[in-house]
Amino acid sequence: MHPEGAPRPAARLADALVFSSLWVALAAVALAAAASRAMQVTPPPGVLGLALCGTLVVYTLDRLRDLDRDRRTAPERSAFVERHRRGLAALAAAAGAGALALGLAAGARVVALAAVVAAFGLAHRRLKALWWAKPAYLTLAWTAVAVGLPAAAHPRAQHVLPVAGVIGLVVLSNVVLSNLRDREGGAARLGPRRARALAAAVLVPAATLALAGPPPLAPLLALPLAMAAAVAGFRPTERYGAFAVDGALLLGALVALAL
Repeated sequence: MHPEGAPRPAARLADALVFSSLWVALAAVALAAAASRAMQVTPPPGVLGLALCGTLVVYTLDRLRDLDRDRRTAPERSAFVERHRRGLAALAAAAGAGALALGLAAGARVVALAAVVAAFGLAHRRLKALWWAKPAYLTLAWTAVAVGLPAAAHPRAQHVLPVAGVIGLVVLSNVVLSNLRDREGGAARLGPRRARALAAAVLVPAATLALAGPPPLAPLLALPLAMAAAVAGFRPTERYGAFAVDGALLLGALVALAL
């Protein structure tokens, strides 16, 4: 029996998955795997591990460093971070060590790109205050991880630019929705109606690229479709942003891999 008002084990597990940043890190891995298939390469496990560990480091450190500010926009996540501060710090340290080891083993091209992405990630706390820059650098960083890292590991990767176009536009839609939920960045200035319209509009060329591009890109259509569902059902709640908006990236990538 659970005391009245106490979260059930399934709810606690879901909170741990999402608020620890593991949810968004899994989305990065799934996107990298789906992008690799569309580029007709098999990503080394180390590259996928680097995507996982690197994303965990950047997001976990951001949650820990910006806890006071996040209490205004994400109180439930902030409460989780405060309760588990030591564990999350240990997770970030372990992920950082893993990212370093995996990056060095992946080769110079991968290391160089990962270092640039890491620099932007570690500067995220300051850069996100620039409303006009946040959507651009987040989109570029995520596209670099999902498309750039596998392509750097495989110089003969095909269809890199159209794959980057699909992934980048879907990530941009995700960023707009996330900023709208957090009432940050350009989305806050646009207002809910126009921000949702923008998040939906950028999915049209993403879907067009997936359909009209080379045949290996066709499964990537699952990505704009999943994000379109997140746009259509958008709710300005913390849990919707945490589970559904970022979950659309994970779901779309997993469906693309299954097709």
